[in-house]
Amino acid sequence: MSEQPENSPRPVADPAQPVARRGSRMFAPGEGPLPDPAGAHHERRIRSFQPRRSRVTYGQAEAMLKRWPDWGLDIDGKRVLDLGEMFDGLPVVLEIGFGMGEATAQMAAADPGTGILAVDVHTPGQGNLLGLADRNGLTNVRVANGDAIILLREMLDKDSLDGCRVYFPDPWPKARHHKRRLIQPEFLSLLATRLRPGGVLHCATDWESYAEQMLEVLSAHPDFENTREDGSFAPRPDFRPVTRFEGQGLDKGHVVHDLLFRRK
Repeated sequence: MSEQPENSPRPVADPAQPVARRGSRMFAPGEGPLPDPAGAHHERRIRSFQPRRSRVTYGQAEAMLKRWPDWGLDIDGKRVLDLGEMFDGLPVVLEIGFGMGEATAQMAAADPGTGILAVDVHTPGQGNLLGLADRNGLTNVRVANGDAIILLREMLDKDSLDGCRVYFPDPWPKARHHKRRLIQPEFLSLLATRLRPGGVLHCATDWESYAEQMLEVLSAHPDFENTREDGSFAPRPDFRPVTRFEGQGLDKGHVVHDLLFRRK
């Protein structure tokens, strides 16, 4: 087997190539998200999300190493966050499930006067969003790793949020899995305690049956009221970008439903 000469240049890493799977000890403590941040707080209950064990590219890992210590946090359930300090006094919107973060970055750039606390369990998406925020100077984005329920229940103060966004959550299409859907009465009751009066929950889905369930559950909940006087779905607001995933669905004839409900 031939050896590489000492003075020969080392190959340059391709930022598009994968480097590690989520759950491996890829980052030193404090430099990246933990595989199970809640630890002992990780109680047994039905989950609305399914972790995706995708590979992290060099570019995503580089963004994590650079920005996670300042702009990332693990949802460990051990402390209450000071959102005023974290976002320099900006009003804060919670986004649950941001995918690869393109739409989140667009909304942050279009509205620098609003802080976005973006929650997901997908490490490549976390790295991608941090990279987008870094390259575009988006100082109003923070990335949270872990379970949004633990974040809401144990780490946020009452009336601390100005809004919540849930775009294209897992529809759990099989009937026996409908109990795993996020938009349920119990979730809405918890969220209502963290939303200030007048704060808006904005949901969007291209799954017809889930859209109907969302409308039914939200309309029946005593803490929320539809922003539409006719009690129907809302047109897509200009501030919500059409994502690549959504565009592919629209090309296939999918119908996207938006719901905007205000906390009473």
